[in-house]
Amino acid sequence: MTYGTLRLDTPADGVLRVTISAPGRLNAVDMAGHRELAEVWRDADRDDSVRAVLVRGEGEAFSAGGDLAMIEEMTRDHATRLRVFGEARDIVYNVLNCSKPIVSAIQGPAVGAGLAVALLADISVAGRTARIIDGHTRLGVAAGDHAAIVWPLLCGMAKAKYHLLLCEQVTGEEAERMGLVSLCVGDDEVHERAMEIAVRLAAGSQEAIRLTKYALNNWLRLAGPAFDASLAMEFLGFTGPDVAEGVRALREKRPPSFG
Repeated sequence: MTYGTLRLDTPADGVLRVTISAPGRLNAVDMAGHRELAEVWRDADRDDSVRAVLVRGEGEAFSAGGDLAMIEEMTRDHATRLRVFGEARDIVYNVLNCSKPIVSAIQGPAVGAGLAVALLADISVAGRTARIIDGHTRLGVAAGDHAAIVWPLLCGMAKAKYHLLLCEQVTGEEAERMGLVSLCVGDDEVHERAMEIAVRLAAGSQEAIRLTKYALNNWLRLAGPAFDASLAMEFLGFTGPDVAEGVRALREKRPPSFG
């Protein structure tokens, strides 16, 4: 397919670089971007020239999460909710099922659908001051997306509940200490280090690497029913009253006041 919000290039032999690009909006994901973020992993999987994938955000942000206009449309239109629900499910499962190893380079804010990709990547490299935030409950909906499938496995249930229930920010440095990301490096080293890892993966035994990824991801597949339930609960929230206040609070840059 043709991509409009994702920029694709090949910076090294066998390495596909996927750049989330929404200049001036901290790479927030709109309707088109959400669809593309679900599909690109299938295309990478089918492309025999791709042996590893590197995903990053353009500039100094990974992704500021879902575009507010998209969220408002989801609250108004059932058909839109169903479509975005399917894409949100596909983002998670398509990353897991892509046979090629995926490396994420996390810099600046990482929220929403972008964060799902960043943390589900096989190897995640975060800058020290990266800001990882699952903002669902602040928006007034359940933490669906990727949260239930991966946070408890990576950092344990106690930490997962603390950060997901309170929308408490995690820096790159804290994320490495918690086990939420693979590596933490200086902010100016993120892209270079992630590229080095992608190049090493592309040069390795593809059969061995892909089968190892498949086997390890069975731990995440076991959590599939919990993820499916959490995603349904999140989208149920888009039909309720709290999300309207959540969106207003985000637009007005103030804490939400839920009834």
